[in-house]
Amino acid sequence: METETRRRVERVSEFAIEHVRALQVLDSRGDPTVEVVVVTKGGGCGRGTAPAGASRGLREAVELRDGGRRYLGRGVESAVAAVNRYIAPAIVGMSSHRFREVDRRIIEVDGTPNKSRLGANATTATSLAVVNAAADTAGLPLFEFLGGRLARTLPVPLMNIINGGAHAGNELSFQEFMVAPVGASTFSEALRMAVEVYKTLKELLKKTYGPQAINVGDEGGFAPPMRETREALEAIARAVSEAGYEVGEDFVLAIDAAASHSYRDGAYLVDGRRLESDGLLELYASIVSEFPVVSIEDPFAEDQPHYFRELRSALGGRALVIGDDLTVTRAELVSRHFSEGAIDGAIVKINQVGTLVEAEESIELLKRLGGRAIVSHRSGETEDASIAHIAVAYGTGLIKTGAPARGERTSKYNELLRIEDYLSGDSRYAGRGALGRS
Repeated sequence: METETRRRVERVSEFAIEHVRALQVLDSRGDPTVEVVVVTKGGGCGRGTAPAGASRGLREAVELRDGGRRYLGRGVESAVAAVNRYIAPAIVGMSSHRFREVDRRIIEVDGTPNKSRLGANATTATSLAVVNAAADTAGLPLFEFLGGRLARTLPVPLMNIINGGAHAGNELSFQEFMVAPVGASTFSEALRMAVEVYKTLKELLKKTYGPQAINVGDEGGFAPPMRETREALEAIARAVSEAGYEVGEDFVLAIDAAASHSYRDGAYLVDGRRLESDGLLELYASIVSEFPVVSIEDPFAEDQPHYFRELRSALGGRALVIGDDLTVTRAELVSRHFSEGAIDGAIVKINQVGTLVEAEESIELLKRLGGRAIVSHRSGETEDASIAHIAVAYGTGLIKTGAPARGERTSKYNELLRIEDYLSGDSRYAGRGALGRS
């Protein structure tokens, strides 16, 4: 008994954080970001790298940037210093296995409601590094460390294949036009189907608009010289058909309007026109009637939650209304807007709140309420594939990680393929049910 107790104590001590170190690396836009390495006493090693958004909600956690001339003011040496000087001394010796306690210690050290002291880029990278180090120490893939042996559901990818808004240089007001391969039976089949549609769309755009139409935006989707919403949706529907699939059956569509960023002086600039909120609502209703659009993200500015409610009522369950800028992964905002009938679900981005434990609270809250949690990348991404594991661990059934192009996007898809292979036929694909109404 004494020997067994000693072994248990030794095993627990292996998870103790022994070393924490941050450095400045680059994200997918060539901007600096924070990477953190955590090493445990047992030799486990974890890395975490913070992404960055171009389209940001007003209530997001604050990332630290240096200003000045280096990297045109985008440097993150101040955030790196925050990890090395303040976070590291506070968490060395703590158990990485108790990553939630570590995250709460980081929140305590920051001491602000929006991570403005340490920076969300510093806290996000550290939080992910700690949990990855714990999983490595345990000898488990991250999804299994977090979700246990019941974590078996591979998510449906909401794949952004035409970019607009803040993610592209064209005239499309809406930021993302997505396809979801709901008709597949496995994740690997879903990815293959989506790649076929993406490549078919590429050829279609090239023939219609010329070679410049296949330049890609921040998230790997094409940025053709389009102006109108229907033009983008029609091109995608045609690509689905020409690839040999049925629109509305094998694939459904989704939109991220990111409407806060097209809202000016009390109206929205959409399709080259100024639309009042009522007019924009009518546009959404007509789009959902014409196309199999099953999800609309941030349909109105974040200070107009009443219009989110009106849209949900008008759609009558035909499409989900999803919050992002409205909710910024904060559990209190998710709870408020869901209970008030403004949303069917919310986007989950770890760097919007700054730690995994806070993102986890939003996911678990949505699951309890019957809402949809969509784990998401950012437009300024990194090779860190943790969100692939997080989507599987918590069984969200949905993930947003861009087009099947650019390494920072394909790293997540490839990691999901590895998870599917690891599960050796014991996985399930979320499929059509993932986008059912709450």
